[in-house]
Amino acid sequence: MSVIKTDIPELKLLSRGKVRDMYELDEKSVLIVTTDRMSAFDVILEDPIPNKGIILNQLTLFWMKRFESLVPNHIIESDVNNYPEFLQKYKEQLEGRSVIAKKAKPLAVECVVRGYLAGSGYKDYLKTGMVCGHKLPEGLKNSSRFAEPLFTPSTKAEIGDHDENISIEQAAKIIGAELCEKVKNLSIEIYNKGRDYAASRGIIIADTKFEFGMVDGVLTLIDEVLTPDSSRFWPADSYEEGKNQASFDKQYLRDWLEMQDWDKTPPAPRLPEDVAETTTQKYQKIAEILTK
Repeated sequence: MSVIKTDIPELKLLSRGKVRDMYELDEKSVLIVTTDRMSAFDVILEDPIPNKGIILNQLTLFWMKRFESLVPNHIIESDVNNYPEFLQKYKEQLEGRSVIAKKAKPLAVECVVRGYLAGSGYKDYLKTGMVCGHKLPEGLKNSSRFAEPLFTPSTKAEIGDHDENISIEQAAKIIGAELCEKVKNLSIEIYNKGRDYAASRGIIIADTKFEFGMVDGVLTLIDEVLTPDSSRFWPADSYEEGKNQASFDKQYLRDWLEMQDWDKTPPAPRLPEDVAETTTQKYQKIAEILTK
């Protein structure tokens, strides 16, 4: 059963994002449901990706557990059987894809870490020789590995708008210099730890996005962590500098959409069943490689 949209009238709906529905449980906690909605180029597609929400949720729980020595996370409970009694009737749509989490105040920037030159970063490099304010050496190619990972923050756009890459200096003006330095160092530390673990499983994490929030004054890891929605995962055995890589992430779907006659504004093209199914298979495969 695909879950595209949830409806829990007993709770106040705080937000319905590109993928997640968030409800207020009480003044300190929220219920977050990761649906099977898919967004690409900041547009929510009409067709879901079956089981995607469960895969994203379980991968996030896996990574948050691995990183809890580095940074607190917002998870309170992920077993539906331990949820409040009134939520048990929604078990079918909540199981495997939901968490009860601490209510956090999200930082107003997204924390992107790039270990390789790909995607929008590669396009920027070809135009300017830079990526988000970082001056890079000449002669880099598509998918070149950086000597050190780059912290390249972005703005957090409203649904329908596009996130914008910004410099570290701009991010510091938005959230404050001290906090910006802290999340930069923490983001790179988490990325390095995740990258090294993935490498032991034959996977390159080319880049990723983290989100942080404040919970009672404590910097806390929130949202999703190292999922195929927020990261590029490349099989190491086929990696070759200078070309686009095979991947276990959203890139397959993006590539299909790029071939359609579409201007990247709503409505998006309808997804053929085989495209949705292949996307699910890629998401499932990376989850198995990383967690089994």
